[in-house]
Amino acid sequence: MPTPSASPTPPLPYTPHYPIRTERLDLRPVHTDDFDAIHAYQRRPEVCRYLYWGPFDEAESRASVAAKTARTTLRAEGDILQLAVVVRETGQLVGDLTFVWTSREHRQGGIGYVFHPDAAGRGYATEASRALLKLGFEDLHLHRIQAELDGRNTASARLLERLGMRREAHLRENEFLDGTWSDEVVYAMLAREWREGQDTTSALR
Repeated sequence: MPTPSASPTPPLPYTPHYPIRTERLDLRPVHTDDFDAIHAYQRRPEVCRYLYWGPFDEAESRASVAAKTARTTLRAEGDILQLAVVVRETGQLVGDLTFVWTSREHRQGGIGYVFHPDAAGRGYATEASRALLKLGFEDLHLHRIQAELDGRNTASARLLERLGMRREAHLRENEFLDGTWSDEVVYAMLAREWREGQDTTSALR
């Protein structure tokens, strides 16, 4: 049986053409002077409730921002892109995204996102995350992209479902967070599912 053909990944190192522009947003590298905007949500308990970190004090946020500023290029599997999400019309930073290149051999990646609560309800997180899927599938030619979340984070689950990602696994009490056992849920999308979704969108226009 013939082996399915695989599109080559771009030559390394790979740096996206910044900013990555969507209808309303610019996705760009994180800068040191983004500290105030990022700390404004990293310090909030409700933002960090279902995450593996935080809330952060000032020193922790400064360290976090410093780490993010260096994550602009993919050189090897395991590398991360960290992108600030900026509303183009106002110049306001409303959140940040994470793209992880998890496997070159198996052409896999992962996505994550954190947004300021004041930006909720405007579709920014969905719009920005869709751009990450596009980067993974169309620029990096990945086969599969997944996202993991705390099982209690229903808002994040709804976001992933709006993106067209499938709920693949529900791991019972596999994480100990904030003094309690919690579930982890895994969502994923395959390249052919991404292409089918783009074809459907184009047909509806």
